Amino acid sequence: MTHPVAIELLSPLYADQAEALSNELELPLLDEASNRDDYEVLLQVTDSGVQLQATGKKAPGAIRAEFVSGATAHRRKFGGGIGQMIAKAVGLRSGIRPQVLDVTAGLGKDAFVLATLGCEMTLVERSPVIHALLRDGLARAAQDFEVSEIVSRMLLHHANSIEWMQEQATSGERYQVVYVDPMFPHNDKSALVKKEMRVIRPVVGDDTDAEQLLDAALSIAENRVVVKRPRKAPTIGERAPSYQLEGKSSRYDIYTLKKLA
Repeated sequence: MTHPVAIELLSPLYADQAEALSNELELPLLDEASNRDDYEVLLQVTDSGVQLQATGKKAPGAIRAEFVSGATAHRRKFGGGIGQMIAKAVGLRSGIRPQVLDVTAGLGKDAFVLATLGCEMTLVERSPVIHALLRDGLARAAQDFEVSEIVSRMLLHHANSIEWMQEQATSGERYQVVYVDPMFPHNDKSALVKKEMRVIRPVVGDDTDAEQLLDAALSIAENRVVVKRPRKAPTIGERAPSYQLEGKSSRYDIYTLKKLA
């Protein structure tokens, strides 16, 4: 029987961290007698941070939440500022930097883009494994002088996003913009062959409650809800968005409630 996830220690210097993760996430910590192929993915504790690695002969490379180097750093420097489609979808304009709640935080890439552009971000991630990856990435980034100020604008919560939003709405809490990027149901012809999705999907599955997620977002948003979708995917539920922004592979459905000021 193949199990979803286990913890693997790749550096003896971080044995305490690996044991703490194992206890926190209630996942087995592999030892020398363990067969790593008994698990679909491994949450690995390394010298350079926590990463997620699929098992098997044709498994893609490991992924991590990374804000200091690589593609995220390149986008921070050369991504196009408020001209980016995500910035337009959220409503960024000269002098307008809304407070954004990202309820499908994932590895934090979209939230980091918006934080780079000056938005105060609140992130909610319900998968304990993905939350651990993102928490590690933010902690490492906080130690880097180039991005520490940016990630200081990213407040992370581990919670079921729907329940969390319902509680916030009940207490009267509101966010100017709520950003939703649900995991799209698997399609062999889709872009989900990407390395990141191949590693993440066994951990998080599909967001089968996307409609409830949108309803909860609409109940807590003050100005707008932004839903990211594959370009040709149907909208979520029966409520039509106010308008859409379409790119080459993805699309933003914008539900406008009140004009951003």
